[in-house]
Amino acid sequence: MTTPNYSIRSELSLPLDDALAKVTAALAKEGFGIITKIDLKEKLNEKLSVEIDPYLILGACLPAFAYQAIQAEKEIGLFLPCNVIVYREGAKTVVAAINPLEAMSSIDNEKMTEIAREVTARLRRVIQSLD
Repeated sequence: MTTPNYSIRSELSLPLDDALAKVTAALAKEGFGIITKIDLKEKLNEKLSVEIDPYLILGACLPAFAYQAIQAEKEIGLFLPCNVIVYREGAKTVVAAINPLEAMSSIDNEKMTEIAREVTARLRRVIQSLD
């Protein structure tokens, strides 16, 4: 699969739970905290009575950068937290993170570009460390 430009992605030969533990630890090492965890499989089944493969959405946050971002651009909260997804694709578990630099490319604010550049670099290190 071609990785979209808004995504930083890795495919792992691990069970979903192991990949989840690994990405959570890698995020913590880069200073991210997980402030939300959505089990999309569970929620869609609950609301629509449909079945999908396991699909988790983690809301990862770097508090100091979130603070700086809100100071620079009040409505930046529309882009927060940084989503990281974990799901099964065939025999692999995919872990992908938002690319903040791409996601925020429409914002004309140099301070936000600096923040997005640093957060993107950290998320790249997280995803690369999983291989």
